[in-house]
Amino acid sequence: MIDFSQKISEINSKDDFVNFVGLLVDDLKNNPDEWENKSLPAYLDAIARWTDDMEGYYLNNNIEMPRDINWIVFANILMDNLCLQ
Repeated sequence: MIDFSQKISEINSKDDFVNFVGLLVDDLKNNPDEWENKSLPAYLDAIARWTDDMEGYYLNNNIEMPRDINWIVFANILMDNLCLQ
């Protein structure tokens, strides 16, 4: 089993992030029963809920809240891959 918390702590570059996403895809393919959000709608809903309460996540885990988050980058990542017409 991959220690995703450890993998997150090792992300220092775009390539690291791309590799991390690849690990998520592989894990979902190989271990779908271990995933709480198996469908795209469920996953997107979970992302929205997590983001809405992200301050609580950082506070509860005693992690400093990131500053100056560029939300447009995240929106572009999500939108540009939906292939909406």
